[in-house]
Order: sequence, then C-alpha cells, then structure tokens
Amino acid sequence: MPNTEFDSTDIVDVGVLESEVTNTLGARTVEMETRDVSVWFGKRKVLEGVNLAFHKKTVTALIGPSGCGKSTFIRTLNRLHELIPGAALAGEVLYEGNDIYAPEVDPVQIRLAIGMVFQKPNPFPSMTIRGNVLSGLKLSGMKRSNHDEIVEHTLTAAGLWNEVKDRLNNAAGDLSGGQQQRLVIARSLAVNPHVLLMDEPCSALDPASTLKIEETIRELSKDVTIIIVTHNMQQAVRVADYTAFFLAAENEPGHVVEQGATTEIFGNPQDTRTLDYVNGRFG
Repeated sequence: MPNTEFDSTDIVDVGVLESEVTNTLGARTVEMETRDVSVWFGKRKVLEGVNLAFHKKTVTALIGPSGCGKSTFIRTLNRLHELIPGAALAGEVLYEGNDIYAPEVDPVQIRLAIGMVFQKPNPFPSMTIRGNVLSGLKLSGMKRSNHDEIVEHTLTAAGLWNEVKDRLNNAAGDLSGGQQQRLVIARSLAVNPHVLLMDEPCSALDPASTLKIEETIRELSKDVTIIIVTHNMQQAVRVADYTAFFLAAENEPGHVVEQGATTEIFGNPQDTRTLDYVNGRFG
C-alpha cells in the first residue's frame, strides 16, 4: 500500500529547486557588477580585468596595499574616474543591470544614485549644518518641500541628529572631524542614493569617531548598498559582509586576487598572498 505522504509523484528534485532559488535570489540581490574592468591613465594601465558583484543592502570592503588601484576602482563605479584628464576605461560597470558608461546615460544622474564619501571630510565649512544637508538637493535641482523631515531623517541615519539638533544653524566648520564626516554622509543620503561609495572614510579620524562611522555604516546597510575602501583590516572584519583583495606587482596593473565573504577571506583564504596580507606579513 503506497504511503501518500511520500508518493513519488510529489517528490521535487531538490537540486533543481536549490538552483532555481539561488538564481532567483542572485538576480534580485545584485545591485552593481563590474565585468572585466581595466583602467588607464594615459598609457599607464593601473587596473586589469576586475570582475566583482555587489549585492543589495550589504557592505563590501576593498582591501590591499597602497597603489594597487582600490581608490581608482571605486571611482569607476560612479564615473568620477572619467573626470581625470587622460583616464580611460574598458569593460562594463553595471548598475541595476545597465552599463553606466553607455552613451545615453547621464553621469550626473548616476552620481545621484551612487554617492561618494571621500577620505577627508568635505562639508561646506561656512554653510550651516542644515544648509549642508540640503545642499545636494539644491545643486542637483531636486524639488522637495519637506526639508525639515529630510534634515532630521538623514542626520539620524548618519548618527548625528542627537548631537546637532539644537544647533542646526551653526556653521559646519564648528563640528569635529568625525561629526563633519557624518554630516557629509547625511548630505549624500539626502538625494536618496541606492549605493554609497566610501574611500577610506575613517583614515583621518580618531578611534572614537571611527567607531561612530562604523556604527553608521552597519545601520545604513539595512537600506543602502555600501562599498568601502579601507586599509584597516579590523575595520573590514567589523563592518563588511564581503571583501575583495586587490594587489599589484611592481610596474604592473592592480587586479583582484581573491574575493568572497569576509569571514572566508580573513578566516580561510584560498590564496597564500591573501593569507599573508590579512595577517600583516606585507602591505
């Protein structure tokens, strides 16, 4: 007598099901992707064949020694790279499946969707805190009427609201370095980016300010995809879901040696160069 609970006609191929689920999740979660990206400054090739995928609402750390092309690479992700005279790029940079370097794509719109926070805080020092937050809207021509709500929401998201809510009309230059960096993050968030690029955002900050920025990064990743360049290995472990290790031999372009979950890159790297780097043997 057949057991209807395990009737063979109801059996699903688990392997096929897992494959379908994986493919579906992958299709839904990839926010940005680079395909065979190479970069030149004049005749000098500085990056070669970079293939990386960045998943929605995650943090990816780009690590590696100085001069291996990390900062150059992160600038290709919102077309800032092309502002440098003599710069050239080959390959594709996809955002939501579309090449951001396609002729019909407006780079200004790309930079609104894919924001950037630089190494040194760069608020407008004589402008008020409130004015700094709203400046991105004004410069981009975005029309919003709920300015008070935007200021509170973005400063809260950047972990700064409670520290400045009673002095929003003070000059941004009065803030500490760490507060200025969080203000810059709030300014970036005001235009509702889907991706936030960070090029060593804590390198000029003290440990306490660095911790606050890291807390902000983890909180922001619930809503925004974050890609961060860092030389701080402990920081990568603390904030990043994924890590890519860049390396460049002398007089050779930089490339990705290894990429994967941060726990694997630091706990079980597959390449001996990665192992040596994350253990501080060079770089």
